[in-house]
Formats: sequence, C-alpha cells, structure tokens
Amino acid sequence: MDKRCARNLIGVLVICAALVSVSATPSTATSSTATSSTAAVGAVTVDNLGPASAVTSTSVAEQVGDRIWTVTSGVSPIQVGAFDPVTRTVDRKITLPTGAGAWAMAHLGTDLYVGLYTPGDVYRIDTTTGTATQVARFGSFIWSIAATPDGKIVAGTYPDGAVHEYDPATGATKTYGAAVPGEQYVRSIAADATTIYAGVGTKAHLIAIDRATGSRRDVLPAAYADRTFVATLSLSGTTLAAGLSPTGTMLVFNTADLSTPVEVQTPGGDQYVTAITIDAPTGDVYLGTRPSGTLYRYAGSTLERLGSPYDGAYFNRIFVDGSTIRAELTSQVVEFDQTSGTFTGTDLGTAGLPPAPEQAMGIAATSTSVLVSGKAGIQVHDLKTGTNTRTFLPGEAKTLTPVGSDVYLGVYTLARLWSMKPDGTGLHELGRIGNEQTRPTDDAYDARSRTWLISTEPDYGKYDGTLTEQHLDTGELEVHRGVVPQQSVRSVATQDGVAYLGGATRNSLGTDPILPEATVVAFDLHRNRTLWEVAPLAGAQSYSDVLVYRGRLYATTDDGRLVVLDPRTGKVLSTVVIGTGQSRLTIARAGLFGTDSKRVFQVVPSLSGPPAVTTVVDGLATQIYGYPLITTSHTGDALYTIKGRDLVRIGNLPREQ
Repeated sequence: MDKRCARNLIGVLVICAALVSVSATPSTATSSTATSSTAAVGAVTVDNLGPASAVTSTSVAEQVGDRIWTVTSGVSPIQVGAFDPVTRTVDRKITLPTGAGAWAMAHLGTDLYVGLYTPGDVYRIDTTTGTATQVARFGSFIWSIAATPDGKIVAGTYPDGAVHEYDPATGATKTYGAAVPGEQYVRSIAADATTIYAGVGTKAHLIAIDRATGSRRDVLPAAYADRTFVATLSLSGTTLAAGLSPTGTMLVFNTADLSTPVEVQTPGGDQYVTAITIDAPTGDVYLGTRPSGTLYRYAGSTLERLGSPYDGAYFNRIFVDGSTIRAELTSQVVEFDQTSGTFTGTDLGTAGLPPAPEQAMGIAATSTSVLVSGKAGIQVHDLKTGTNTRTFLPGEAKTLTPVGSDVYLGVYTLARLWSMKPDGTGLHELGRIGNEQTRPTDDAYDARSRTWLISTEPDYGKYDGTLTEQHLDTGELEVHRGVVPQQSVRSVATQDGVAYLGGATRNSLGTDPILPEATVVAFDLHRNRTLWEVAPLAGAQSYSDVLVYRGRLYATTDDGRLVVLDPRTGKVLSTVVIGTGQSRLTIARAGLFGTDSKRVFQVVPSLSGPPAVTTVVDGLATQIYGYPLITTSHTGDALYTIKGRDLVRIGNLPREQ
C-alpha cells in the first residue's frame, strides 16, 4: 500500500500540568473523550470524532501593573487573559471578536494594545475595566508594536513590510511606508522620542526612521547583511538590543552612536533569539534562545547561561522584577529561582485559559491511533477508548508518517526530524536537515531501501529546497539540495526506488519565483541522479501532491488541476480540473481519494481518457493551517480528514466501477 495510506497532517496544542516543576520537558495533556455522531451520506458514513486538536497557545505577553497579559493564537475566538503571578491563575479574560491570533502587545499606562493578524486590527484594552475597543487596522498582519515616550503606538506589518503609527489622543493614524522597499516583514519594532527602529526581513535590515521627517537609514552593519531577520528588539534608555536570525546573534547598540554595536554570540548552535528584555536599573540584558530554550543574562561583557525550563522552550517575553525573573512561554508562565537555578511553571490552560480547537497542521493514522499535529504538540486520538491526549513537541510537525512501530515527524522550524510511538511516548530527535532548510512539506517511505524521504522549503529569503533521505537502517542522512532546480520541493512520493517530486516556483517566503512554472522530477534514489524533469501543466506554480497509483503518476496543482503522467518518462497522459485550489490524495482499498478542504472526492482512472472525479462527501468547510489534510486508516477501509475543526472518519467508501 502506498505511503499515503498513512499520511496526514493536523494541528493541535494542549499543554497541561498546572503549577508544575518544568525542569523536565512537559509530556502529556489532559485526556478527553470525543463525542461521536454518525450521519449517513448515501452509502457513505461520516463519524464525527470531536475536535481534532485543542490548544492553549500564545505568542506574546506584556506586563501591566501586577498582571502578565497574554493572548491565544490559532484558535477562534481569541482570548486575552491576565495572569496573576501570586495566585498563579488567569483571573480576567476578554474575548476579541476579530482576528486569528496575535504576535504583538504594548501598553501605555493601564491601557493594553494588542496587534492581531487576519486581519491586522489594533485593540485597546482598558485593564481597569476589562473593556476592549478596536481602534485601528493596519493591513492583514501586525507582527510588532511598541509604545513611544510621547504616548503613541507604532506597528510593523506583513506583507507590505511597513511601519504605521496610531495616536490614542486623537484617533489618527499615519504610515511611514515600507521600511525597505521589496521586503515583506517588519518583525520587530522599538521607538524613542525621535526615532523608530524597525527590524526587517527576509533580508535583514535595521532601519532607523526619523519620526518627524520620515527619513531613514539602515544601521545594521554590512557584516550582518547575510542574516534573514532582525527578529527581536528591546530598547531601554540609550541601549538597543537586536536579535538576528538564523545565527542566534545579539547586537547591543548605543543609540547615541549606532555605528559600533557589540556582538553577543549565543553558544551551542542556537539560531533564534526570541525574547530580549533590558533591566533598566542594572542595564543587564536577558535573552531567550531557540531551539535549546535557554535563558541567558548579559551583564557588562559577560554572557551567563541561567538555565532552560525544558528542551525546546520558546520564550515569548521575559520580565525582570528585582531578583525575580519570569517568562511567558508558549503555554506557560515560568519563574526562575536565581539561588537554586531552577524553574517552576504554571500551565495557562489549567490556570484559567482553557484549550480551544485550533487549525490542524498534519494527520496520520496507525493501527491504534489517529495523530493530529499543531502548535508545539501532537494530539493522540486513541481508537479503542475514544479518548485523546497531548504530547509536547518543540515545534510544529508538518509531516507524520507511520513506519512499523514508530511514527516519523518532519518538524518546523529548523527542519528537525523526530520519531515517536503511536501512543505519543518515546519522542526522540533524529537530527536536522540543515542546508538552510526550515519547513518540511511532505514525506514518503521507500520500503525497498528502508528510507524515509522528506521534501523541504528553504528558510526565509533562501532558494532551492531539498529531497532528504533519512536511512532508518543505518541512521545516515543524505540531503539533495536543488534536485528540483530553482524551486522548493512541495511534494514527494516513491515507488521501486524512484522518488517523484513536485516543485513550487516560490522557493521560500520573501522570494520571487525564478521560473515561470513548476516542474515534476523523477529521481533515482540508488544512483542519486535525475531520470527526467517535465513542466506538465502550463502556468502551474506548485504541485500540491504527487502519488503513484496503478502504474500512473498523479499530480495535483494549487490551482485545482490534476495531471496523469507516465512514471517512466514523464509523458502527460491526461489532465482534468478537480477544483479551484490545492488538494491532497490518498489510497484506500476502495480506490484513489482526495480532498481540497471543501469536499472529499474519488478519482477513478480511465485507460481511454482523463479520470472521472466524483464527490464522496461535501460541505467540509475545513479550517486548517496549511495544506489539505487526509489519510487512510491502517486497514485501508476508511479515511480520516477534517470537517470544520473536527476530526471525522469516512467509511463505506464507494469502490471503483
């Protein structure tokens, strides 16, 4: 049976464990029982297994008075919560009516400002009354906001890479335009009385904008121009600290003379500085790094490692209150004891910010479970008991493939490779793909060579994806970069020692296509050479999926077309329109099926013309993060996919006529 019988991606995040010591990695979430309801659709049955994934996930925090405020992301509706460090509870919650999440917070006095994405609304929350008011909208995605000394709010946005300003006193807004023409991200922002500092990517710049005239200059030294982002900024007095990706470097500037920053390089191969806080009374700088999840203090000219709450911890914000250091993470608030060097943590879900259904990212089925991936975890749906638990993962599993008694995970960011057991235990990192890759896009298993194949997209602003071979018998890792020339590798399938690869003209976020249309490649895994490359469909920018079925190679495009190829030569045998967007395919006992997130359809091959495409289940209205999600049960007699944000099982599949 083809690997797609076990392929699926879905996302969820529930990290539970109230007020626990987090010196060790959090492992499981609470167990819950799905509500199953069955509806007959002709001969087909659809069983609703409940929320595919539920999570308490945050990306930003801000302290106002004695409360740490944070906001959920990837769930609907968004919840803003106030965490009391004394009682270790979330004692105030506010629902926002718009937005899919937030990366940006700042405050002026007791007013909290939250910048959202999808759309880029700015809300003012009066923390004394708990009222929330939408006060501005800056495009579709706000990455960063900051308060100025004279009481204004500045924001950095995507995809226009612009800087904006809101004046609470008058309600007026203004724009400074793109920080760097052609760049899409203002990922970080800070401001003093005269200047706005904008951290830009995907080609790193640090832009100093004169608030009065709008004139600007790039103050990032030329030696750092090869970095992807100035991703983090913190400003206190005349000290400006900037975190650079993907080298885990921090630069410390004196704003009176920006020409000679001090470089602080974090050790151990960390690539990201996710949070920086400058302690005004002492001038000490605290920073958190990934992927190790380490907290550091930079004092004078010395970088001191303080510790890590758990492997892979993601620091959203660090707070310093005298000798007390607290940090808000993905789903926890942790406190660091400087005397003992230990962390204790409170899970936000159990503290009063409960999990909610999120947009799934990946899915797979084993003989005992269905696995759904999301933010920082895997939701394990036990098929026997109907309950589900959560396994912590330091990243997002974009691909999941069961092989024997293990499940193999391709994880974003850093293109990390992991394995675990079908019940969520035994999580183990195998390694990293490297080669400037960050996002796994698809995977397959070649049984002949016992090789796990992973396709990837490169890091922001970089070119050429990879086909990676992880040999499960020897542990050897082979990386073939540029095997689909001048493209990222969007999809992969395998049969008889040949990998079939679907390309995407957009190499990565922040790049422009080089080629006019995407190609499909056949690659000999034994000889490490390309057998053929074709551009089978005019104007196709990406091949969402490739799959070998009954001696034919099927490839779907992001614009709703399907092409059937001869796998030996790449010759086009037929084409058919199957929808309007991207789709994914899977093989069951009854035949070839797929989904475009609106419906599940069946593809019936024809020897004399294009295949017939018929709808099996309609009205899915799937809410996911990324590509359409579908997989086949371990026995091959049913499909699993997402309806809304629920996991559903589709049985009594029609057989090919």
